[in-house]
Amino acid sequence: MDWGLIITNALRAMVGIDTVVFALAAIGLNVHFGYTGLLNFGQSAFLAVAGYGLAITVAEFGLPTLLGVVIGLLSAVVLALLLGAPTLRLRADYLAIVTIAAAEIVRLLYRSVSLSEYTGGSDGLGRFSEGFYSINPFSDGRYGIGRVSFDERVTWALTVGWSLVLLSCVLVFLLMRSPWGRVLKAIREDEDAVRSLGKNVYSYKLQSLVLGGVLGCLAGFVYAWGRAAVQPDFFGTETTFFAYTIVILGGAARVLGPVIGAMIFWTLLSLTDNVLTQAKSAGYISDAILTNFEIGQVRFMLVGIGLMLLMIFRPQGLFGDRRELALDAR
Repeated sequence: MDWGLIITNALRAMVGIDTVVFALAAIGLNVHFGYTGLLNFGQSAFLAVAGYGLAITVAEFGLPTLLGVVIGLLSAVVLALLLGAPTLRLRADYLAIVTIAAAEIVRLLYRSVSLSEYTGGSDGLGRFSEGFYSINPFSDGRYGIGRVSFDERVTWALTVGWSLVLLSCVLVFLLMRSPWGRVLKAIREDEDAVRSLGKNVYSYKLQSLVLGGVLGCLAGFVYAWGRAAVQPDFFGTETTFFAYTIVILGGAARVLGPVIGAMIFWTLLSLTDNVLTQAKSAGYISDAILTNFEIGQVRFMLVGIGLMLLMIFRPQGLFGDRRELALDAR
């Protein structure tokens, strides 16, 4: 087994596009769930409207990339208002029901045959990333440290992506230490007490939903640029559940929790996949035990078992506080 290749692939996964995308998605979800106690099960919808807003604007209408970014951001705000306005006055589980249904509606809408002229249907869209890569400051070549390197296109996408992660973390850090952020955390603990102090709980919840959605939609942009395409099945419910896993793994209501959680999550997936693949190729694992087609499923099973053990012995996550998981879901 080539342990050098295994470690190299794990390190590449630790800082790769998938890690950036899910770190941004989890940062937004952390604002919803970790700080405010909102059970948003439709974070993937915010990624979808951002990614497709950008792709359709550029690929189908030939408009500038910057305008596509603005339309994607506005789409995330509108989606948050549509989801939050009718549900945030009700119990937390109503928001969960609405958001998971809305995310599937959005995915199937982009996948539908009737709109395939604009969305590309199940094949998705491409031909929209030229404007983003036209301002790439990196010349042709590979950039990195040793064997952990990327070509100039991926390096540019990662530079933008990690810059957005840094800015998002700074924004969350500042907001959650402001009076506004302290109200959000009080709502998570006991919204009736906050209401008794004269605060408009509904307004604060709606603001939190919009902020987390906008932060999450940045992941849609990075996904679209990093892959140079958008495809509707990426925006399924499993994307939201991965983001929840990352939030809990790193620690809810911790500024860097989603970032560290994303890095650990994708490193573990890379390690298990490469170890199993090479062990299979070396003959250490027979076909009677595991086939090549089952490796992808088994790696999720192994990581899932590890997460179950984490929930048993440290339910607050690696860097979280058990008290941060006490939600007022009335």
